[in-house]
Amino acid sequence: MKIAAIDIGSNAARMQISSVLNDEGRISFKKIEYVRFALRLGHDVFSSGKIHYESEARIKKLLTVYKLLMELHEVDAYLICATSALREAENGLNICERVKLELGMTINLISGEKEAEMINNVIVHELEDNKTYLHIDVGGGSTELNLYNGKVKETSQSFKIGSVRLMEGKVTKDVWKKMHNWIQEHVHNRPEIISIGTGGNISKLFEFLEKDENGLADIQRLEEAQKYLSQFTMEEKINKLKMNPDRADVIEYASEIYFSAMKWAKSTKMFVPDLGLKDGIMLEVYQNLKS
Repeated sequence: MKIAAIDIGSNAARMQISSVLNDEGRISFKKIEYVRFALRLGHDVFSSGKIHYESEARIKKLLTVYKLLMELHEVDAYLICATSALREAENGLNICERVKLELGMTINLISGEKEAEMINNVIVHELEDNKTYLHIDVGGGSTELNLYNGKVKETSQSFKIGSVRLMEGKVTKDVWKKMHNWIQEHVHNRPEIISIGTGGNISKLFEFLEKDENGLADIQRLEEAQKYLSQFTMEEKINKLKMNPDRADVIEYASEIYFSAMKWAKSTKMFVPDLGLKDGIMLEVYQNLKS
């Protein structure tokens, strides 16, 4: 069996095709194809409130490519989820309708809460009992925070703070204050908080720092890595550090969001599992097939 997950984010769109493995009842997914393309929908939406015609055309071209790849791999089932930018665009629903009419593909506009839930379904397997975790997932348009007591999620909240939105200067002080107050309210007087970082930017930042034997990095190391990156120009990040252009220009903005959440929670350590929304989508595709 082969399944696919498509995540249309505010910065990039990703598709992963995986084969489903069944080892004596234990299910796992083996990646056989992964494609990422920088649509940059957030640039349109956070500036003008809608998706421009040229961006809509790129969405359709990209989904056509994804559709052909899925046909070549003979995918049994797939799911497309779109997050902050497309769900906030005033013409987002109309674009989804045209994609359905022209390509026969359904785009699901998921809420921040649904996004957090789907990521939670795969993150929870990485957690240990008797520990407290703050999961920080930073996308191009929004940040999802989840508080865990062991493997149990106690509460979560989505905020309109993201790397592209921040770069575009569209994050107000009021939104920062709301996130700060939420963390203060729910994390106050907790024991040691371990941060979990998900998202392409924190994964890339983790490549430039040392981790301990458990894969954890302290906030000082994270800040040193950010300081190291800030020494490079945009061109140097692309050519010397081999970063994608759409990663090179937002990684420091994303880092600011992660570090702010950690400091407000008085969290000194973070780990970054190789998981994200696409993995949550993949799990939902499989569960829908089996239900």
